[in-house]
Order: sequence, then structure tokens, then C-alpha cells
Amino acid sequence: MFKECLHHSPDLKWAYAYDRDTFHLRLRTKRNDVEEAVAVTGDKYDWDNYRLDVQMEKIAADPLFDYWEAVVKPEQRRFSYGFRVRSCEETLWLIEKGIFEEQPAPAGGYFDVPYIHAIDLFDAPEWAKQAIFYQIMPDRFANGDPSNDPDGVLPWGEQPSIESHFGGDLQGIIDNLSHLTNLGVNAIYLTPIFTAPSNHKYDTVDYKQIDPQFGDAGLLKQLVKACHDLEIRVVLDAVFNHTSEQFPPFQDVLKHGENSKYKDWFHLNGFPVEVKDGVANYATFGFYGNMPKMNTANPEVKQYLLDIAVYWMKEADIDGWRLDVANEVDHAFWRDFRTAVKKEKADAFIIGEVWGNSLNWLRGDEFDSAMNYPFTNCVLDFFGSSEGMASDFADQINRLLMRYPQQTNEALFNLLSSHDVTRAATMLGGNKLRLKLAVVFMFTSMGIPCVYYGDEVGMDGGDDPDCRKCMEWDQGKQDRELFDFYQLLIALRKQHAALRDGRFRFLHADNEKGALIYERLNNEQHFTLWINNTEDTVTLSHFMEADDWRDALTNDEVARIDNQLQLELEPLDFRILYRDI
Repeated sequence: MFKECLHHSPDLKWAYAYDRDTFHLRLRTKRNDVEEAVAVTGDKYDWDNYRLDVQMEKIAADPLFDYWEAVVKPEQRRFSYGFRVRSCEETLWLIEKGIFEEQPAPAGGYFDVPYIHAIDLFDAPEWAKQAIFYQIMPDRFANGDPSNDPDGVLPWGEQPSIESHFGGDLQGIIDNLSHLTNLGVNAIYLTPIFTAPSNHKYDTVDYKQIDPQFGDAGLLKQLVKACHDLEIRVVLDAVFNHTSEQFPPFQDVLKHGENSKYKDWFHLNGFPVEVKDGVANYATFGFYGNMPKMNTANPEVKQYLLDIAVYWMKEADIDGWRLDVANEVDHAFWRDFRTAVKKEKADAFIIGEVWGNSLNWLRGDEFDSAMNYPFTNCVLDFFGSSEGMASDFADQINRLLMRYPQQTNEALFNLLSSHDVTRAATMLGGNKLRLKLAVVFMFTSMGIPCVYYGDEVGMDGGDDPDCRKCMEWDQGKQDRELFDFYQLLIALRKQHAALRDGRFRFLHADNEKGALIYERLNNEQHFTLWINNTEDTVTLSHFMEADDWRDALTNDEVARIDNQLQLELEPLDFRILYRDI
């Protein structure tokens, strides 16, 4: 065996409490190098009487490594552990002290879990893990009150530009809540609604005022109450990394320079504060001089922003925050933010905008979730053509899953489109069958699915601002069959817990073409997903123990052939099978 590839570390993604009674242990080995892996556990105070060997299961693989997992339920909520791995006649032991060819005497030198404390658990709100989110840009969703339209508003449905406004507002959302309930979503995420000069509102001027073109605080409260009456949660967007140059404290700095009482609210590199030859002498979001970056380490700034977060939870009873450019704000601020928000509403949901590996923000003391763009990219790349191999796709998804503990994966914010990226329909070349495969994968994967407004009726769109077109409300121009498809998958996910918190594992991933099988499994139900991402008809088969498999969408019985399930799939086709356990 390759000792160099044998790895475990007693940190967050390799050893973690799943709940107050259950601990997960992960081990990495060279791919196809180890035949058996066992977690050897015991109590350090009485090893012999509490010793338990737990067979590990290979849960994932990537091009270089296999990943094994053991589920341990320690009687005393504490235990020590090591690993025994075997390949043919060779056996190795891995403990904290190193790798050995003979078992080291326990428990000294073994890895140790001193105690599982409930207060230390990563604990995303249960409602969020059951949620189907729907993202709305208020200016582009529906115009419910033309009287508050800004000057120069364009006719609904015209091609958008960076500066264009279309008059969408909070009343428009209220008027169209039936669309959301018919679709089946039970949570909405609104891009910013506070006073700002732009159409997107990511350049806040007044954090305590709803932008007049959207309505007012009373209308927001009406929207939230209407949503809650329909059992729909509401999450708002907070922009705490930067503000608008029109933000009054920044205007004070421009006016008074070094004498401004707000000069330490921002990251200034000299006076006078200015943009010269296109370059600002202060920190900004990107290189946008009209979006000065706030100094969230400043106690006054921190308290100001924390008060804003709590204010809207009290004022409008919102259910959480999505945090813009979250990875560019200091960790100390986000820890205090979580404390303040959770004190006001214990089950508030906190989503950070982090475009890469988010583990540093998902340790249980900052965010509950992060926008899972790495997932988006993998899914759209694979389903965008038939050139990729299913084995490569499985490797990529497995690598993403192994970044995080299971309960973190369950709470990640999965999406195919958003206001920041090309819409999925366009990324997939306008091919509806490919779009359906991507939608199936999102709704049956580990994580919380989010539908970007209009995707469910076939809207397309390239890069910003094209991905921010007005919602299409003319049913004659909507793809109603696609709407029904979304509706069906949303209902299926809501009805079956195995599709929300069950184990995820690839059962087959072809290394020559794009055909694959994967499963979602809990203690009560077992789903298998069969996908043919090729232009040819394929026959897939896999050994399955039970006889009572059914088609999840048609409820038809599935025939077995020689102790196997064998399915013929048309090009760009899928099947979802399930059985009760």
C-alpha cells in the first residue's frame, strides 16, 4: 500500500460530530489501493470494555484517492480511535503517532474525541434544509405599483442594460405569490431592496429605508406576512462589504477629509479622498470607485451594521440574510454577526456569497450555508455536451463533497443560474433535454436547491445584464411543460426526506461516455438516479438487492433481470427509481 496517500486529520472535514450522538470519521487512501478499512474505537479510560471496530464504507473517489467513512455512536459521547487498512496480505495501522505495521497498544497515541458537545455542532436551521428557494430581483420580477416607478423606467420586457430600470417592486411580488405556491417553492431570496441609485441595489445609500421604487417598510412587512401565511420564508440580501459613494458617512469623508468623524469607517490611503485617472485612493469593491469598502473591524462600523441586521429582523420578521461579497469581510465581524442574528431569531438562515471552497466560513460560528458555485460549474460543464465522461464528472462532484462534513453539504445553497452568471438555459445551448438533466441532478443532489426567477418557464440570458431580463408573464411565451417539470421535481423532493438528507453516492460512472447511476439513501427510502448524458441510446444495469423498485415519477413497477436492474435510456434521458426499506 502507498503509505504516502494514507491520510486522516482530526479536523472539521475528516472527523466531526454529525449530531449530538453520532460522529463521522473519514480516511483517505490511494485510489484502488485498499481492500478494507476499519475504524478501531474505544474509550480511553476503559478501552477493552468499550472497544468497537466499525467497518468503513468507500463513499467517494477522485482521480487520485478513495475516501472512506465510518459512523460511530459512542456510548459515552467520547472515544479514541485509529484505523486498520488491508490490501491482500498487508495490513497497516494509522493513529495520531503515525503509521505502523503492527497494532500500537491503545489508547495512548491514538486520535481522540474528548466529548461531543451539542453547543459545538454545526446546526443549520431545519426549515432551511427542507427548503426549495426561489431567487428574485425585485426590479425585474413584476411591476405591481406603477406609481412608484423611477424616472426613465423602460417598458417591461425590453432588453436590459447596465443602467436600465423596469419598475418591478414588492407589490409585484405580493401579487404573484400564487406563481410561487403553484411551483411549490417554500423560501424566497430577494436581492437588495434598500435605497440605492442602481437597479441592482448593491450600492446601498440608506440601510434603514426600503428603496422608494420598491415600496416602503410597511409593504415589506406585508410581503413577509403574506409569505409566512403561505409557509414561505423570506431571506434578504445584505451588502456589508461596501456601500455607495452616496452613503452619508462617505460623503462626510469627501467633504471633511481628515477631520471627518467617519474617516476610520473606510480603508483610506490618503487625503483628499478621490478617484484620479480612474484609480481610487481608497479600498473599493473591485475597482469601482462608487462602491467604497467599509472597515468592518472598526467598532462603530461593526455595531452600525449589526444593528441594521437585527433591525430588519425585528421590524419585518425576515427569516435570514444572504451576505454579499462575504469572503472579503473579516471573520471576526461574521462571528459577531451570527451571534447577534441568532440571538434575535434562533432559526435565522445565514448564506454567504463565497465562490470557492467555503469551509473557513462554515465551521458553525459564522454562516449556515454558502452559494455553491463550484457545484453550478461542474453540473453545467458536464450536461452542456456529451463529450465529458461520467467518471470525470463523478470525480469532480466527489471532490466537492469531500470538502465539507455531511451536514454542511446538506445545507449548501445549490443553483444553476443567478443574477451574476449566464442563465442555465443559455449555458446549455438552449437544449431543453440537457436543461432537464441538470435540473434533475440539482434537485436530487445533497444541498438546498434554488430556482432563479424565470428559469422554470424557460427564460434564457447571457452575461450580466442579459441574465437580468424581466420575468416573462405571458403564458403564451412561457414554457409551461418545463414549469410542470420543475413542479414535479419540487414536489418529489419535498415529499421524500431521502432526497434532502440521505446519503449520496455514485454507483456507476462510465469512463468512456456520459452515463451514470447514483443513489440517495436514508433509513426508510432508497432512490437511484439513472442518467444518460449522451446522444445515443444506452443500457445501464446495476445489482440491486430488493425486488420492489418503482419509477418515482410514474409509480410503475420496474422489471428485474438476473438479480439486476437493467434500464434502457433514450438519448439525454433519465429515470428516478425508489424503494421503501
